Amino acid sequence: MEINEKLKSFVADNFLFGQADSLNYDTDFFEKGIIDSTGIVELVSYVEETFNITVLDDELVPENFSSINKVSEFIGRKQNEIAKAS
Repeated sequence: MEINEKLKSFVADNFLFGQADSLNYDTDFFEKGIIDSTGIVELVSYVEETFNITVLDDELVPENFSSINKVSEFIGRKQNEIAKAS
């Protein structure tokens, strides 16, 4: 399962009670009231555990966590950083 699908499934199951129909990859979590400040903690924990990355405090910005696409892009960048460091 690709990153976008994993993220969509997690968000739908944990914040939309399984109703993924209205969730697009570019749906803004905050504008639509899907995720609040507590939810972002859950999302970050999921991302760290599932994709084996560490999210730094200064990376907790809407540019990285406001939609499935943005989270997926962030994960890709972090995985590339890890690969280059290896």
